[in-house]
Amino acid sequence: MPTSIDRSRLDGLLGRELQRFERDHPRSRELFESGRDTLLAGVPMPWMSEWAGPYPVFVAEAHGARFTDVDGREYVDLCLGDTGAMTGHAPKQAVAAIAEQAARGITHMLPTEDAAWVGREMGRRFGLPFWQFCLTATDANRFTIRLARAITGRPKILVFNFCYHGSVDETIITAENGVAGPRLGNIGPPVDPTETTRVVEFNDVDALGQALAHGDVACVLAEPALTNIGIVLPEAGYHDALRRLTREHGTFLVIDETHTICAGPGGATRAWGLEPDFLTIGKPLASGVPAACYGMSEVVAERIGELMLAAPTTDVGGIGGTLSGNALSLAAMRATLEHVLTDEAFERMIALGERWADGVKAAIDKHDLPWEVQRIGCRAEYWFTQTPPRNGGEAAVSEDHDLMRFTHLYALNRGVLLTPFHNMALMSPATTEADVDAHSAVFEEMAAELGA
Repeated sequence: MPTSIDRSRLDGLLGRELQRFERDHPRSRELFESGRDTLLAGVPMPWMSEWAGPYPVFVAEAHGARFTDVDGREYVDLCLGDTGAMTGHAPKQAVAAIAEQAARGITHMLPTEDAAWVGREMGRRFGLPFWQFCLTATDANRFTIRLARAITGRPKILVFNFCYHGSVDETIITAENGVAGPRLGNIGPPVDPTETTRVVEFNDVDALGQALAHGDVACVLAEPALTNIGIVLPEAGYHDALRRLTREHGTFLVIDETHTICAGPGGATRAWGLEPDFLTIGKPLASGVPAACYGMSEVVAERIGELMLAAPTTDVGGIGGTLSGNALSLAAMRATLEHVLTDEAFERMIALGERWADGVKAAIDKHDLPWEVQRIGCRAEYWFTQTPPRNGGEAAVSEDHDLMRFTHLYALNRGVLLTPFHNMALMSPATTEADVDAHSAVFEEMAAELGA
């Protein structure tokens, strides 16, 4: 079995695909060039520049699991806004609710009836009784960290190497050879993150116990599986150990389900029987409208309630925000949870995720490529390794940026969009077997060229 890809062949294939991209996307190039007059790097948000081509594809419209670009080309969308459009684009029930609420008022800094409904539904799905709302999962994580620090009196948090929790300052940290420091690309950190954060490798129970033994960690902020360095699954018994150790050391456990909602309607928390003290989630909850929330146990809610009663004011405490819990977001969340991301929808989506992974694995085996596939529910991706990494450090070492650029561009040029930062595909309620099979055909064609 080959251990690597022929680099000269890869360079030639990548050059061919770049030429094809530029030939097929002249209008996107025009818009990108004109945008550079007023937009930093020609895009409205830095991540939008991190695509495989020399410039991003500009979208004209999107519906369901497909979108059309400004050059008139249609794509199967397996990126789905990097989970933000996991509902599919413009689901009709959510669109109707958004339009109706917008006509009645978008934001008031007062509650609406939808808030209590959504709180009850989140409790049903994730098992935590009390909820608060905000606009992004980053907000939810920031607020939860502050609350954990406040009620424990402890200064630090703990995260896992190469985790992803949005743009939370404390989480942009890595550990190389056991030495913690700011993660590569950490822009203008307000303080050295080692002052606020302990970081250990995922799946390392001994390291976790040693870090918590210092007695200064207010909370462990954890994805149920690492997702933004490629899918790194927990080993058998790891979550049991995580929960046991956090309880032993008086540390709160925060589970961030923003990506792992792919595991089912109650995320990995429900699918794997997790027992967090806090839970955070954002991205797909409102069909693309900015919305997020954080839940907490009854014990935690009581302690926070005591803290809030003792505080003279809440509007400058670092938690909240004028637009948090606005009427439009809550209306969109209710419609999404009630009609779009339903239990029945997840059954179909997870089956499609399995079909996607099976199609990729078949092509890998057929063409003798040293790759592997990982999956959580309706989210799946392939690794350029024969054995999937067991932690973030191993995952980072295994990255192959040139090969990843080629695989993404190859798929894009043939009408399939993958998530730009890794090799991830996500299923929506609107995704079909034909969409999945379209990717399988393209992937098999690419594997044949690489494995020749």
